[in-house]
Amino acid sequence: MDILIYIILAVVGLALGFYLGSTVGRKKAQEDIEKKLKAAKEDAETIIKNAEKEATEIKKRMIIEAREEAHQIREEIEKERKRREEEIKQLEERILKREELLSKREEMLDKRESFIENLKMELETKAKELEAKEKEIQEKFTKLAGLTHEQAREIVLQEARERYEHEIAKVFVQIKARYEEDAEKYAKKVIADAIQRYAPEYTGEVTISTVALPNDDMKGRLIGREGRNIRTFEKITGVDLIIDDTPEMVTLSSFNPLRREIARRTIEKLVQDGRIHPARIEEMYEKAKAEVEKEIKEAGQEAVIAVGVGGLHPEIIKLLGRLKFRTSYGQNVLNHSIEVAQIAGLLAAELGLNVDKAKRGGLLHDIGKALDHEVEGSHTIIGAEILKRYGESDEIINMIMAHHGEEEPMTPEAAIVTAADAISAARPGARREDVESYIKRLMKLEEIAKSYKYVENAYAIQAGREIRVIVQPEKTDDATIEKLAHDIATRIENELQYPGVLKVVVIREKRSIAYAK
Repeated sequence: MDILIYIILAVVGLALGFYLGSTVGRKKAQEDIEKKLKAAKEDAETIIKNAEKEATEIKKRMIIEAREEAHQIREEIEKERKRREEEIKQLEERILKREELLSKREEMLDKRESFIENLKMELETKAKELEAKEKEIQEKFTKLAGLTHEQAREIVLQEARERYEHEIAKVFVQIKARYEEDAEKYAKKVIADAIQRYAPEYTGEVTISTVALPNDDMKGRLIGREGRNIRTFEKITGVDLIIDDTPEMVTLSSFNPLRREIARRTIEKLVQDGRIHPARIEEMYEKAKAEVEKEIKEAGQEAVIAVGVGGLHPEIIKLLGRLKFRTSYGQNVLNHSIEVAQIAGLLAAELGLNVDKAKRGGLLHDIGKALDHEVEGSHTIIGAEILKRYGESDEIINMIMAHHGEEEPMTPEAAIVTAADAISAARPGARREDVESYIKRLMKLEEIAKSYKYVENAYAIQAGREIRVIVQPEKTDDATIEKLAHDIATRIENELQYPGVLKVVVIREKRSIAYAK
């Protein structure tokens, strides 16, 4: 019994346990399902949000790609449009050119047709003339058929005389006049050639001057403390002062005789005065320069009186005086001009030409050399411009231009001046080619230096082995003059031929002056 009760109780307990276990399991399972549903719902929402975000990004990307593609399409369309427009433009230009060619061809065809028409009319006219002449000839043959050979020949000759006698007479007169004129010119040329053989002695100019000193102590005073006096002198005058071992003497060297003469007189005045310092050098230089200017004027007046030419402008007389200090191939140009004037006058008198005009042209033929180192151009062009400015006649100006063959002589007097110039220059020893080349080289040195900006003056010294360039101090600085010296040296190397080494010295000096009153 007890066992049965225990069994029943066990069965009831098992049933109750099973019931209770299943109820708890269901609740737990339900809770798990709810959690899973909740998690699934959250996952679904996250997926939806991510999908929406991704869809938005895809949409934006597609819009951007669509826009880029649209932009590319527009660019391609624009390129295609421009290409088509360019093709259309080229096609229009070709069409215009073809139309122009066609128009020109039409004009040429019209002209050709007109020419052919005119030619046809001329040929018809000529044909009619030929027919008329044939008839005339036939009539003459008919007339001559009954004549003898001599009678026919006489008739033909008579007709030729009547037709051409007047033309033959005119040709004969022309030939006679031309040969008479040529014969006269030839005779004058023979006389001029004979005179050109005359060649007396002549002494050439040199390019140095010497100045005597009272003693050798004066050399040291000319040099000055640390060479300041000699530097000042050479800078102001542009002349090389050579102080060597020669007793009681210094040498002045310059290719420019005018500068050399002013420098010589400056030295003489300094030696006579005894006070030698930079300020005194400048003062004596100005005095010497004034003296030379006065001498220039007197030399011009003396030249005019010596030749016997009147009516010259005072400025022309002054320029003539400057020729006293100008040389050409070592020959003094003023003496050369006076000589040319005298020879031209003699030639003109012998040939029955205008003596005064020949003398005037001879005296003025080299007037341009007074300024050819200051003004660009040949001395003939410079001289012609000077004479034109001061009212000289076209015939005199032509003499200036013709004496070196730049113009044809307008008058016999112009040819005479050319011959006289050749006579004066052809004398033995009158000119020296090496001196002239040397002078031209030095002048070219100075010309190169002066061509640069802010250069105030330039002097070739030391026999052409040194060029001193004076610059404007207020417009330059130390760096500028360094570059300027290099540029000038480079240009000289490229443009000039010279022996040895050439020194380029650029000088920049600032002076401050004040007066105490």
